[in-house]
Amino acid sequence: MTHRNSNRYNPKQRFYRKKSFFLLAGFLLGAGLIVATYQTSVYFSTDESCMMCHVHPHAEDSWKMSKHVNNGSGVKTHCVDCHLPPKHDTWAHYTAKAKLGIRDVWGYLTKDSADFDWEAKSQLEYAVTFIPNESCKECHQNLFPEGVTDKGITAHLYYEENEKKLNLQCISCHLDAGHYNPNYAHSQMTGIPGLAGASADSSTFFKEPALVTEFKDYIETIPGTPVTLSMKAIAGGSFKMGSPEKEPLRGEDESPVRNVTVSPFFMAEVEVTWDQYWAFYGNTMSEGRTPPETVYANNSNPDVDAISGPTPPFGFPDQGWGSGSRPAITMTHYAAETFCQWLSKKTGKKYRLPTEAEWEYAARGGTNTPYFFEGNPKDYSDIGFWRKFFDADTDIISEYVIYNKNSKNKTQEPSAVKANPFGLKNMLGNVMEYCADKYSPDAYKKGGASVKDPIVKEGTEWVVRGGNYTSDASKLRSAARDYTRHDAWLKTDPQQPKSIWWYSDIRGIGFRVVCEPDASLKAK
Repeated sequence: MTHRNSNRYNPKQRFYRKKSFFLLAGFLLGAGLIVATYQTSVYFSTDESCMMCHVHPHAEDSWKMSKHVNNGSGVKTHCVDCHLPPKHDTWAHYTAKAKLGIRDVWGYLTKDSADFDWEAKSQLEYAVTFIPNESCKECHQNLFPEGVTDKGITAHLYYEENEKKLNLQCISCHLDAGHYNPNYAHSQMTGIPGLAGASADSSTFFKEPALVTEFKDYIETIPGTPVTLSMKAIAGGSFKMGSPEKEPLRGEDESPVRNVTVSPFFMAEVEVTWDQYWAFYGNTMSEGRTPPETVYANNSNPDVDAISGPTPPFGFPDQGWGSGSRPAITMTHYAAETFCQWLSKKTGKKYRLPTEAEWEYAARGGTNTPYFFEGNPKDYSDIGFWRKFFDADTDIISEYVIYNKNSKNKTQEPSAVKANPFGLKNMLGNVMEYCADKYSPDAYKKGGASVKDPIVKEGTEWVVRGGNYTSDASKLRSAARDYTRHDAWLKTDPQQPKSIWWYSDIRGIGFRVVCEPDASLKAK
């Protein structure tokens, strides 16, 4: 009896039976969790799941109208195919998915979709941060499919050769592939925007330039065009150029402060507009790819009758933001200089780009503070520890400046801001403006503590001033300096030689003109 019941009460057997039970239960529970996690992951990778948080109707509507959905093949490209790294890169794919998911859920719970600025978020500067280039290449492994144009082949060959060296991204040239944008065109520009109606009626064209007999504001009328320029008379004077060491958020290239005297000059009230630039383009455009050496030789001839102007750009340089009185953008420094050359021949006056000293003198408008309006750069800037907790002040600066806080990621018309004390608009913000000087970080150390009408002619890059619509307030101070990045601003241009007229990788660059008074006006 004792022998028969010994196994029933064997402690070791009971232990193994319990262990087996827990192992089986644990296995089943683990498998269930894995399946549930996988199914949850699959669900949260569907387009419907993405749309739960991205409730702004433009996101879904523009996606359905894009080539990724509305195409001849009938193949749909899903949200996660573009916005997450490829699935074969498991760690990158799921960590990115977790980060975006948490961000989207937080936004859904705490933000009002009516406040979303879809137009601003659809601009390239924002879009590139949410499109991994590897995802584009995952789907488009053949960059030379049947039917690709010769220009497409050239562009894609350039991409293959320079992708890693120049950090090229597919979306830079194919912004509307995933979300349709009616104002975006991936093609060569044809015709002359904005002048079709005017060109049909030459009676609207001016016959004579403005006659300037006094040193005061005037409206320039450009013969052979229907456009004008509003010019402000800027009296000469002396000022302290640069920023003192105590000025918040200053740059090292803004010192030492020096006394600068500038002669009287006229300056355009606003940056050169698209209406004005398209008039120049229509009068001077070069068909096809005119060799740069031919252009340089022609325009360098002082006796030339016809200026050689820009060739047609690829795409629309206004970025679909609108033309009219908005500032003309994306032209090179040489193109801006050629505009001045054309304007001088048209009017018989001497138009040119401002020197850096003239620009700062005009931007200050007689003030010696960081801005020509009231305020401390630290209060307006997003730089600093406390900006993680408190928003920057925008009340006063937004009245005078188009910058990263109010631009909606694009340029705005001059009417959006108030003028400075000299009557000039958008001297700060909107677009960076070319100067006639070459850039030197120690320019202010040269020539002594007091100089008159200085200009730097040696260097590689050109000075640009004023910041643009993407700039932080610290870069908008009257003394803030910057310079061109010629090669970087042309990195996605596949042409050989690269364009001498249009930049492919900078949008917030433009210019305004100055006019030198003739000798008789200076004497007065």
